[in-house]
Amino acid sequence: MSKLTSSCAAFILAGLLWFGGTGQTQEKKLEPLNVSYASVTGTRAPLWIAKDMGLFEKHGLDVKLVNIVSGSTSMQALLGGDIQLVAAAGSSAVSAAARGAPVVIIASFGPIAYKLIAHPSIPSVQELKGKTIGSSRPGAGSDFALRRLLPKLGLIPGKDVTILPTGLSESDRRILIMLQGKIDATIATIDNLLQLELRGQRVTVLADLLEMGVWTSGSDVSTTRQFLKAHPQRAKAFLKAFSEGIWMGRNDKELTYRIFRKYMRIENPKLLESMHKNYLLGTIPTKPYPREEAIQSDIEDLSSTNPQLKGRSPSEFMDISVLREIENEGFFTRLQGK
Repeated sequence: MSKLTSSCAAFILAGLLWFGGTGQTQEKKLEPLNVSYASVTGTRAPLWIAKDMGLFEKHGLDVKLVNIVSGSTSMQALLGGDIQLVAAAGSSAVSAAARGAPVVIIASFGPIAYKLIAHPSIPSVQELKGKTIGSSRPGAGSDFALRRLLPKLGLIPGKDVTILPTGLSESDRRILIMLQGKIDATIATIDNLLQLELRGQRVTVLADLLEMGVWTSGSDVSTTRQFLKAHPQRAKAFLKAFSEGIWMGRNDKELTYRIFRKYMRIENPKLLESMHKNYLLGTIPTKPYPREEAIQSDIEDLSSTNPQLKGRSPSEFMDISVLREIENEGFFTRLQGK
């Protein structure tokens, strides 16, 4: 082979390697996205599934999941640019938007299936009169839900019953002080009830909040309007991965069990089965659109301290354009056809 031919061959090979290397780099380049979530509960399963199963990477994202317990702290991180998406109570987003922050809800994890429960010595709603009901803290979603529920049961807070803010956001801790006799009732989740049953402890279930028409936003996905405008493809990729995580969790029970074991340290088979049934097959929607009923409840709850919310519509705090685009492209149909 001549020196010229060898030089040409070397040049072509170097070019191929360069272009090939560039192509591989482009293929592997992922868009960064920081996502916070406010609590470690069964509703978070789609996020954890998307992370562990590589769904975020599949859709071109390098997602970092961060646990920030406080919704208001999450909003501060969102507005400061440290976080791009927040999974927290919808009321946090509504409250921030009411104060002029450019925050908008783009998806939902579904409502929380709360129950009003009481000490086993209290057999009925009527027996709650004159008693103390423990809430989490004033302004929390569970506190608002409790205050919306009681009038539907014929009980007026401050007159028929006393609401005591315990400062405990975890319902299992409120149940503990209820069984100790420090409060007479509280609201709890289905998981809490099964855990009590497995331990042989009894309580009285007085009401189901969803059956009584009391909607709670539970946890919604929020972002800023600027982020949606500047990075619509990242938001779209996240919602695709999130939705696929929901689909995988619904259809692969063992995968969901592994996720709950890893992130929630749950081992009991009955509890794992209950959580899969109640969350993945229950409250978490297959198409994670925000619910106007829940946002309307947040507006009404917050209006007493945020007068600027009075008369506002849920649609003002939502942007479902990305989810609608995904649906119009047939993404959900393709998921169901797998």
